[in-house]
Amino acid sequence: MLKTAHIVKISSSDTRFTLANGAGSDAVHTTPIYAYAVCRLYTDTDVEGVGLAFTLGTGNHLVCEAIDYLAKHIEGKEINELMSDFGTVYRQMTDDPNFRWLGPHKGVVHLALASIVNACYDLWAKTKGVPLWKLLIELTPEALVNTLDFSYYEDVLTKEEAIGLLKDQEPNKEARKQILKQGYPGYDTSIGWFNYSDKKVADNIKMAMSQGFTAMKIKVGSKEQQRDLRRAALVRKIAGDQATIMFDANQQWNLPEAINICRELKKMNPLWIEEPTHPDDISAHVTLAQQVDVKIALGEHVPNKIIFKNFIQSGCMAFNQVDAVRVGGVSEFILISLLSKKYNIPVVPHVGDMGQIHQHLVLFNHISIAHPVVLLEHIPHLKGYFKFPAKVANGLYAIPQEPGMSTDLKAY
Repeated sequence: MLKTAHIVKISSSDTRFTLANGAGSDAVHTTPIYAYAVCRLYTDTDVEGVGLAFTLGTGNHLVCEAIDYLAKHIEGKEINELMSDFGTVYRQMTDDPNFRWLGPHKGVVHLALASIVNACYDLWAKTKGVPLWKLLIELTPEALVNTLDFSYYEDVLTKEEAIGLLKDQEPNKEARKQILKQGYPGYDTSIGWFNYSDKKVADNIKMAMSQGFTAMKIKVGSKEQQRDLRRAALVRKIAGDQATIMFDANQQWNLPEAINICRELKKMNPLWIEEPTHPDDISAHVTLAQQVDVKIALGEHVPNKIIFKNFIQSGCMAFNQVDAVRVGGVSEFILISLLSKKYNIPVVPHVGDMGQIHQHLVLFNHISIAHPVVLLEHIPHLKGYFKFPAKVANGLYAIPQEPGMSTDLKAY
């Protein structure tokens, strides 16, 4: 364990991965290139912090340029001192007076913030010699809350209230550590990418079940409604009535379309229908939730804590899919998780990071915040590029043991 580590240099890199044979495709993003805007923090030791923000390729270099600009806020800082009041520095970055106009708190500048923030948490855990989940669950409520920015949350969750919420969960914290022996349950997203044929979907369902998955998700949002209904029914038929299945429209439908098809998809008894309409249209989600008795999951394309706050308060969100490589990194993810706990909405993250970071965060969510164990999305396509890829066996995420947040990439 290192006592100190000063950030002496910061770099960004535009890292892209081409996917083959329709992998990663959905109703809107038909030709995805998985890409990371990578932030690296070099220190006066041999330890480096690595952070990620996720894009689909085009424009990834713009996020890197934004990283290079925002890096001035943390350069020269000692990591433990930085993280002792990180919420203050976080707000300085989000409200940089010459950069804020490009958001605020969304788009390219916020993705850059995510990469920098994630690199800070990665470095912090590495200097302690522990995986991120262990660092987070061992922090005192006060130390954890000091890493968060509560601006614009004062009306729904104060700093003092967050500390109290965390302290309220401490009596049963040891019992919840049982998850560390069991592993965290995953669900397979890769059975049913949008461009896959019905035969490939059928084969993938059988393969997922042979690998121990009892939960899986298929992409919907076709121009022809019957294609969606046919493929949804295919999953239910092959996986069986006991399987947990989900449908993901990736924002394809307008509200009338969503109401119509969700009524039909409900007959397949899904756990949720995901991103049924435009991600900014809170009113449409509320109307859909009122008119169709189906649980809505959303958050993959919700950009910041304020829109999450509005969705959470609206009552339409059944599952919160906040993603730490989409919002402002681990710090904002934790704040949103705390508010979600206050409203008793489970957090089931979207994994733009391929589950590398979120395998840590769901453990923290359960052990420290007492979020229920639900599922964590599993997407295996980039596992060969990580030094310490997430390990999933028998449908369960193994508990990561290496220091940091599992974001180190191999040279390729």
